[in-house]
Amino acid sequence: METILQCSHLTKRYKSGTLALDDLSLMLPKGEIIGLLGPNGSGKTTLLKLTAGLLTPTRGEIAVDGMRVGASTKSAVSYLPERTYLSPAMRVDECLNLFATFYFDFDRARAEEMLRLLAVPTDAKIKTLSKGTREKVQLVLVMSRRAKLYLLDEPIAGVDPAARDYILNTILKNYDRESTILISTHLISDVENVLDSFLFIKNGKVICRDRAAAVREQRGQTIDQFFREVFRCY
Repeated sequence: METILQCSHLTKRYKSGTLALDDLSLMLPKGEIIGLLGPNGSGKTTLLKLTAGLLTPTRGEIAVDGMRVGASTKSAVSYLPERTYLSPAMRVDECLNLFATFYFDFDRARAEEMLRLLAVPTDAKIKTLSKGTREKVQLVLVMSRRAKLYLLDEPIAGVDPAARDYILNTILKNYDRESTILISTHLISDVENVLDSFLFIKNGKVICRDRAAAVREQRGQTIDQFFREVFRCY
């Protein structure tokens, strides 16, 4: 199986002295939806930012699609940060224009269709939308790029429970099956049905990794139940 993300002895220590990632090595395959799961402060967001090229490692190496992370990998990665980044004064259609200008792989028609399915008005200003709707807009923008690797940091945290399945189904219907989606979330029970595999991260180290089906079939547990069992031991 081809590899989309490879980390070798990846370490990140911030100026404050906090060790966010500790000699982490892993390989993620192409064509899967993977859960990046762990408690707050475990290193999930740091790993996503390093992969997106927003941070530089203290030690070790990280590569996307065989290329060391840098300017050459920007076009392969579509990153959804945990915090809102859209200007409150912009209209939704202006956000579409912005992405179309900056990203050659942005599929505007796909974005407009997803916004329609999610009942998001394109003539509305970001500041007039609810927190959940703003998150829908950001997610649609990110998933409408034809990227090889999607990095989603808490993509449904601010969305009401009734909309979560609908959003996840919309993502599944619109992403390229040769691409990889890496989802960081604490809402494990809401996303586990779409996961092909998962990894648990704690104190900057991967402590467990498995196929989603294996947990259900061999342990008779959901991933959420297994997560709670594993992290009770720490």
